[in-house]
Amino acid sequence: MNNKVVFITGSTRGIGRAIAIKYASMGCSVIINGVKNKEALESLEAELKTYGGLVYGFLGDLSDYETAKKCFDMIYSHFTKIDILINNAGISYVGLFTDMKPSEIKHVMDTNLMSAMNCCHLCVPSMVHEKSGEIIQISSVWGVTGASCEVVYSASKGALNSFTKALAKELAPSNIHVNALACGMIDTDMNACFTKEDKDAIAEEIPAGRIASPKEVAEFVYKLTSDNTYLTAQVINFDGGWI
Repeated sequence: MNNKVVFITGSTRGIGRAIAIKYASMGCSVIINGVKNKEALESLEAELKTYGGLVYGFLGDLSDYETAKKCFDMIYSHFTKIDILINNAGISYVGLFTDMKPSEIKHVMDTNLMSAMNCCHLCVPSMVHEKSGEIIQISSVWGVTGASCEVVYSASKGALNSFTKALAKELAPSNIHVNALACGMIDTDMNACFTKEDKDAIAEEIPAGRIASPKEVAEFVYKLTSDNTYLTAQVINFDGGWI
């Protein structure tokens, strides 16, 4: 994996941060992204540089196409290609659908779906030119089954899963693999709204008997992209047998 160029969106915390650390530790050049927290982005950038590879950070909301274009212009000013794109940027909303404001619905859909679409739209031409590429969408089991009180989140991830399958079929002739990882309960800030008692109860429902760590997701994503010659158009449940 040395000399591979990897772009991870939403990478200042949780799963994205763990993924960025994994690839940097394996000798890859890594581009990271955050929306508002410049301090967190700079801190991660400094940490990743300790592994000796090239690291660049971009602060901006990738659900806005022009902002995403600026990001990719920056990337292509340093690199001739992107080998691996990991669309991790995502937010959740826990509550009744009817309690959500239209602006909140749009924000969830834009962040979880449009950011991935924008990044794929700007990244794919380079991958097609190279006849090579790996795209991973960090999705959710709720995009497969749906979840009460996470209706819009479920809709955004369901759309992301369909987008993954369709795009994979379109790009397969160019040797580009597109897959999604439908995560179950992962111990991240996104799930900080749940109490310890809530998490313990969820862990009891999971056949594996526990909640996964961001590091475990990062390890699996790395495996998916490091030696893949055929797997594409798949939505893979990473949930310990929960769903």
